[in-house]
Amino acid sequence: MTATPLRNLIALSGLKQFPSPQTFYVRRSFLPMGRDCYWQINSGVVRTYSWLDDGSIVVYGLWGEGDIISPLLAKSDLQMECMTDVKVSSLSLDRLIEVNQALINQTKELQELINIKQYRPVNTALIKLLKWLSNKFGHRTHNGILIDLRLTHQQIAETLGTTRVTVTRLLTIFEHQGKIDRTSNGKIIIKNN
Repeated sequence: MTATPLRNLIALSGLKQFPSPQTFYVRRSFLPMGRDCYWQINSGVVRTYSWLDDGSIVVYGLWGEGDIISPLLAKSDLQMECMTDVKVSSLSLDRLIEVNQALINQTKELQELINIKQYRPVNTALIKLLKWLSNKFGHRTHNGILIDLRLTHQQIAETLGTTRVTVTRLLTIFEHQGKIDRTSNGKIIIKNN
């Protein structure tokens, strides 16, 4: 009888425990931060970001299965938001080789995103971002490569440092040009051309 309230409390918090050391977080929840805290993503997608002084968001990365993320080298206001339901494992520093490799990989991905954000005009940056997302989160379909991640136009805009209106306009143009298709659930397919 006492287990029922605990189960309800866990469900309301967005956190569910799996057999150690995996933890489950629901979409739109946040991974906890802590000193020397490393998370290995077993499934799902996490977005890391912080805010500028003017309140705008700076996206540092989109991380998926196998990636290891940590706030260790980031600003103190870093957020780690679950873009999908996520299963993670906590890693300790005794797995230093994996942690070091993860930090190297994280640095490379940050450099890739910084490069993508620098492309002008914005339509070129958006195409580069869609290709990057398709390489990281995509899988082949008969129509092209499905980016198996539902991102809002606002989230794409935040990643590129542009406006939602610009992203919406450009995605509509890309769709009319036959470069992309959009699924009924908001995912993007990079078409075979």
